[in-house]
Amino acid sequence: MKAIINARIYDYKNYIECGYLLFDDKIVKCGPMSEFPKGEYQSVEDYKGDLLLPTFVCAHAHIYSIFARGLALPFNPKNFQQILDQMWWKIDAKLVNQETYYSAICAGEEFLLNGVTSVIDHHASGEIIGSLKSLRKAFVGPLKMHGIFCFETSDRYNVSDCIKENKNFAKRYPGEGLFGLHASMSLSNATLRRVAKAQNGVPLHVHVAEALDDESDSEEKYKKPIIKRFDDFGLLVPNSLIVHGVHLNDEELQIIKERGCYMVVNTTSNMNNAVGLPNVRKYLDYGIPVMVGNDGLSSNMANEYNNVLYTGHLKSESPLGIGLGDVHQMIENSYKYVGDRLGLKLGKFEKGYEADFMRVKYTPFTKMDASNALGHLFYGLFPALKPSDVYTAGTKRVKDYKITSKKLINEVIEARKFASNLWSKVKEE
Repeated sequence: MKAIINARIYDYKNYIECGYLLFDDKIVKCGPMSEFPKGEYQSVEDYKGDLLLPTFVCAHAHIYSIFARGLALPFNPKNFQQILDQMWWKIDAKLVNQETYYSAICAGEEFLLNGVTSVIDHHASGEIIGSLKSLRKAFVGPLKMHGIFCFETSDRYNVSDCIKENKNFAKRYPGEGLFGLHASMSLSNATLRRVAKAQNGVPLHVHVAEALDDESDSEEKYKKPIIKRFDDFGLLVPNSLIVHGVHLNDEELQIIKERGCYMVVNTTSNMNNAVGLPNVRKYLDYGIPVMVGNDGLSSNMANEYNNVLYTGHLKSESPLGIGLGDVHQMIENSYKYVGDRLGLKLGKFEKGYEADFMRVKYTPFTKMDASNALGHLFYGLFPALKPSDVYTAGTKRVKDYKITSKKLINEVIEARKFASNLWSKVKEE
């Protein structure tokens, strides 16, 4: 058993000004230093007042997009569909499983360095069969992270292979697989019927109404909004992830609530693509649980949480429209969702919870206690959070801001070759 002493400890529920933590692969005990049990430990680390926090969850990612950084392609989009056509669909169509694996290695390294140890990914690639296994191989191997995966079924691909990959992965790794769909505008009724037949209760992970193009397409072709269209096929099983939701109407929100689905917002990406902002206040008022993703952009989830707060104020036209407590609940929702899917306990310094946490150097200039710790996080720490140490399963994966695993470091170096190969294929088009 290992020990950490003299730490500020905060898990969004309890705050200890000067405390200790005992752990192996799971949390054993936590309390104030005045109650620290003397004994022999595998290691004792003095945090000297540094802050101890649970690690983050990214509730919607596109891991492969990390290989797009710096790639220059002709790009002059006039709408959201053209963003897909000119950039993302060119890239993902060329991905093969080796590149998928190495993209996960690179994205995972960045997530770890930013204190993110659980990721729900929405994958797309030209090589479909075996792609989710490639992602999982990186996560359970060198990265030692928690992952939930799906393949985004779309009519631009071989639909049979998309369905097969989702179905087989979810069956082989229960809890780790969702049933991925790209978006309504890339899915025919024939495809949705096939998905409904194959779904077998597996929750969806699907983009919905990210841009107005998607909602308009459903209204024009099928004379109904997207959520109603999906619901008519019986696809919205409990715990499905409805991602973006920028242009949803009241009827759709009511269906989402009644079906027990989650909303996953990605406000930074929405701003980048100029598609609008989700009405998070409205989702919350409907009683829909909300989580936060990065949509393949920055791996810094602290920044994503800040942006949800700020854009929530802007969208609601009130500095009180979204509160710290609301975003805190989104963080808790993500711990619960991933924990329930994977059979883990995440996000608390309590006995039996996963020993997934991070050390952050932070000296508060004003009093910090249980009543205002959230304010310190959001306004003092999150805008530039960088953990010095990150643990998963009680093992230090990041030490002094650097990855500890030589194998992972070597894999990241190897990944550059595969990124270059992907760029060459994309540019040959």
